[in-house]
Amino acid sequence: MSLQGDQLPFIIFAVIAIYGGLFMIMTKKVVHMIISLVFTFISIACLYILLLAEFVAVVQILIYSGAITIMMLFGIMLTKHKDETKKKINWKKNVLVFISIVTFGIVVFLGIYKLDFGTVPQALHENNTEQIGMSLYSHYIIPFELTSVILLVALIGAIILARKEVEEE
Repeated sequence: MSLQGDQLPFIIFAVIAIYGGLFMIMTKKVVHMIISLVFTFISIACLYILLLAEFVAVVQILIYSGAITIMMLFGIMLTKHKDETKKKINWKKNVLVFISIVTFGIVVFLGIYKLDFGTVPQALHENNTEQIGMSLYSHYIIPFELTSVILLVALIGAIILARKEVEEE
């Protein structure tokens, strides 16, 4: 079996995403979790680029790798998090998690392998940014605006909580 030109980058980015997710689950330090999450987000954005969805890749990097990671770091800094590590190893739990992950991977692989999209070619990557914009601002304008209001309220709430903790100290 020989690899085609786009299969090797796909395999590399998929492995980085999987290992980033596994490292995030397995590590105990919160900062290491966030760093592995950033690796996972960036590798997923690279997978979007391979699928010719450049707009979704840029949004993935801007929103997830940037904004959500920064919000998680602020959340860690604003809370009094005690970073304690325990050396207790639960082998039964680790085996059960491993079996669950392998089973989930096999089910997803079989589901994707047997998936049939049909033979009608579609021009999905032509003007995808324009298509997303037209759909977002014509059909989904109210949910889009409500999401922005909810994010603004969350930001104001975080600022109020941070100021109260500073005033108490």
